[in-house]
Amino acid sequence: MHIPDGYLSPQTCVIMYTACIPFWVMSGRRLRRKLNSRLVPLLSIFSAFSFVVMMFNIPVPGGTTTHAIGSVLMAILLGPWAAVTGISVALLIQALFFGDGGILSFGANAFNMAVVMPFAGYYVYRFLNLTRPKTPVRQALNAAVAGYVGINAAAFVTAIELGVQPLFFKALDGTPLYCPYGLAQTIPAMLFAHLTVGGIAEAVVTGGVLLFLRRSMPEIIVDLKIEAVA
Repeated sequence: MHIPDGYLSPQTCVIMYTACIPFWVMSGRRLRRKLNSRLVPLLSIFSAFSFVVMMFNIPVPGGTTTHAIGSVLMAILLGPWAAVTGISVALLIQALFFGDGGILSFGANAFNMAVVMPFAGYYVYRFLNLTRPKTPVRQALNAAVAGYVGINAAAFVTAIELGVQPLFFKALDGTPLYCPYGLAQTIPAMLFAHLTVGGIAEAVVTGGVLLFLRRSMPEIIVDLKIEAVA
């Protein structure tokens, strides 16, 4: 899911940074309105959790890997706008200190995993929760589905960003300058990895952690709902 530098054109990178700026600004404004001694550590904890789960790569047939992200879990517990900042910070640290994702492509990675994924998963979760009963198990299952949808939405957008590169950025002889694979290759490759492995990992993390918190520390769930930056 992390796009390294060299796979996106500078023009694409500028566009993706530009697309992220309104979300970063709005997230910052919403966080400042609710910023207190309770929200800061909660946001830090879940951002660190996301950072850790993203480091566990799972092999996928075909010679690549995938991983859970934790964006939807953070969106469900703290609100999607908090997830924008929390996941962006985790991605920035990975890019700067671990080379996981590029610096130029950071805007694209943030858009995919810190914007598309948490918002998609959050609203799927809210839609599924419109029905009764809202038992801990039912909410955990809803969260698992939301996580599965969210990571695949991010994977699809990533595939589009990579797949359009050969269409618009070529050398004079027609050789692709950046990602050499078109949409016919990137979409199946990204969706196969995440529909079969990455999505399941994300579902387990999202649903499992939510169920654990609801059963073991229900008071924390109540506190998190109070702190949520929706």
